[in-house]
Amino acid sequence: MDDHQTPVRIVIKKKRGHAGHHGGAWKVAYADLVTAMMALFIVLWIVGQSSNVKQAVSAYFKDPGVFESGRGGNILQGSQGSAPSPTSNISIEIEKLKAEAKKLEEEIKGNSDLEKFKDKIEITVTKEGLRIELLENSSGLFFDVGSSKPKPDTVKLLKLVGKEIGQLDNKVTIEGYTDARPYVNPDYTNWELSSDRANMARRILEQNGVRKNQISQVRGFADRNLKHPDKPLDFANRRVSILVATHIKETASVAPAPPAAVPQKESVKPEAPPAHPNEAKP
Repeated sequence: MDDHQTPVRIVIKKKRGHAGHHGGAWKVAYADLVTAMMALFIVLWIVGQSSNVKQAVSAYFKDPGVFESGRGGNILQGSQGSAPSPTSNISIEIEKLKAEAKKLEEEIKGNSDLEKFKDKIEITVTKEGLRIELLENSSGLFFDVGSSKPKPDTVKLLKLVGKEIGQLDNKVTIEGYTDARPYVNPDYTNWELSSDRANMARRILEQNGVRKNQISQVRGFADRNLKHPDKPLDFANRRVSILVATHIKETASVAPAPPAAVPQKESVKPEAPPAHPNEAKP
């Protein structure tokens, strides 16, 4: 070696930590963990949200483009607390009332004391709400003939109804109706009778679960809104109707149109001569 030649030095640098042994594999594992945690948090968040938010999330996964095109505006507004679509609201509430109707029907069928009422109670659900109608017969099934005094089993029935609908936040309207037979007492007409029966039903409902501020109206229609207009003397025209109204109906600014008037004769004879005066009373 030349005495004047500069020696070559070889320096070996040691890598600190463990990266040299494991490479970037830990980063992948960490990313997977973060993704899993984020997915868990999203699921937990969705579970605790309202039905509107859940609908919005569901709509996105079914059709992500719905929000880009503006078609998801109503869904988003509902999830942010703004007024949701009325149609959507009605659908949700109608399903809730249908479930309540089914529950009532099962409880009535399961009560032996109410067995005789099974063909005289009509429970229907429409856009206006859940309607429960008590249809009378010739002998006075729910109320004494010509009176607003309820039968003992009628009180049991109304107690059951009051307990169930009292758990809802819907407003309740109670209506009374008669058939076209004129009341024999000129000082007490079908107007008074229909109103008194509806008011008696209100009293029993309020004593058994229905809140006083839940009752919005108590009305008597006499024979002006017959269930069977073609059969004005039909005993089923005598009825008490309990309407659990949808919120859409409650907040409607325009009152519903009155039912079409049914021409009535000034005097209607009973279908058969009564055995005693009370039979002529609705």
